[in-house]
Amino acid sequence: MENREAVGEPLLLSWSGGKDSCMTLFEVAQRGGYRVVALLTTVTEVYDRVSMHGVRRVLLEQQAAALGLPLHLVPIPPEPPNDVYQARMEAVFDPYRKDGVTTVAFGDLFLADIRRYREEWLTGIGLRAIFPLWHQETRALARTFIDQGFRAVVTCVDSRVLDRSFSGRPFDHRFIETLPPLVDPCGENGEFHTFVHDGPLFREPVPLVLGEIVQRELWYYCDLLPVPKRAAM
Repeated sequence: MENREAVGEPLLLSWSGGKDSCMTLFEVAQRGGYRVVALLTTVTEVYDRVSMHGVRRVLLEQQAAALGLPLHLVPIPPEPPNDVYQARMEAVFDPYRKDGVTTVAFGDLFLADIRRYREEWLTGIGLRAIFPLWHQETRALARTFIDQGFRAVVTCVDSRVLDRSFSGRPFDHRFIETLPPLVDPCGENGEFHTFVHDGPLFREPVPLVLGEIVQRELWYYCDLLPVPKRAAM
């Protein structure tokens, strides 16, 4: 997906590097009418990793390069107060808004309170939030993601709902089938997070191998390690 060749309304995409972000990008590309000018990702300052997902910044940068899209990192402290988070994000939004970019896409599926928060916040600063995946059925969306040829790995799981063995697994049909009944197939309630390393939008795969699985507070994290292509999973 070549940003410099795309036409349409300029768009910022809230990006975690996971499957919902990737499916949002895929949906935007399928619909047409927009051109993604940048992927926006919050990175926790102390750890230099994607917030919540725990993915190393270098892998995120390789992922954006493989997608052919600019990446704009937003550094935030661990567990920032909401006013700090908003201030950091608004500082990033400002130059884009001055260049005429007024729309931000999010990958939320059905959490109405999160959507309302984003809409009210962005409206207040002169921007518009859109939700291309809104109300898509999560099991069908997860299966579509896999059937389209995307490849992702589970980077972390909430220990209150999933055991250690789920962290580091491929996000595939078997993973979905073995989830406990109350866990959403897309992890929309925060049960797990993923990192996408290949798929139809990618120029080439992002090479990686699985590292150590560690528990930090309530989460089991699988460290993903960047490696030369010949050693990749």
